[in-house]
Amino acid sequence: METTRQIRMAAAWPWISTGARLGLAAVWLVAGSLKISDLAASARAVYAYQLMSYDTAKIVGAVQPFLEIALGLLLLIGLATRFTAAISAALIAIFIGGIVWAWANGLRIDCGCFSTGGELGAGETPGYGVDILRDLAFLALCGILVWRPRTKFSLDGVLMGER
Repeated sequence: METTRQIRMAAAWPWISTGARLGLAAVWLVAGSLKISDLAASARAVYAYQLMSYDTAKIVGAVQPFLEIALGLLLLIGLATRFTAAISAALIAIFIGGIVWAWANGLRIDCGCFSTGGELGAGETPGYGVDILRDLAFLALCGILVWRPRTKFSLDGVLMGER
């Protein structure tokens, strides 16, 4: 027999997941939109990590904003929520790995998460710890959606015949 607490939690989870879905959608839409107008700068930001050749960084830097916007739109409408959250989690894990790499190798760069990134100017200090904590919070949103993908106001719900 379900307790009152279990009933309340069952009713709350779709709302919690909806908040996670819309929050993560906003993250991707803002991040992608801030980069899409200058793909060359996006490529330079990727190259600043010194993990790949400049030619490869140009491709990654050109594709990344479009991928971020696509993920944001899928989350915004709530289509393939669990799958989109899993892809988001993988991408964020890669971003965290890149930031850890930059920090461990003494690079002085802006992560490029919500900007065009690249090398920092004289007197500027990287905020790697804050960047990693922020990305871990985004990863937690992904985890919520992978675990509990049913959300309110979603195309998934319409396709599944939910109210």
